[in-house]
Amino acid sequence: MRRRTRKFFGTLFMLIFVCVYALVAMALAQGRVQAAPKLVQMVFYVVVGLAWILPLLPLIRWMERPDRIDR
Repeated sequence: MRRRTRKFFGTLFMLIFVCVYALVAMALAQGRVQAAPKLVQMVFYVVVGLAWILPLLPLIRWMERPDRIDR
């Protein structure tokens, strides 16, 4: 698969993943997090705000792989 095609599919997957992730994070935040102390809320939002990157790192590496040169 060419890099351009990988980037297209990877971008589509990332958009879907981030939308679903945001909905899940909002649902979790509406639960017990609202009643928690401000420090706990801040830690939750920092962790959840950065945690989406970890599952997408392998996808980004795959998207940026150079094309194979077939001879």
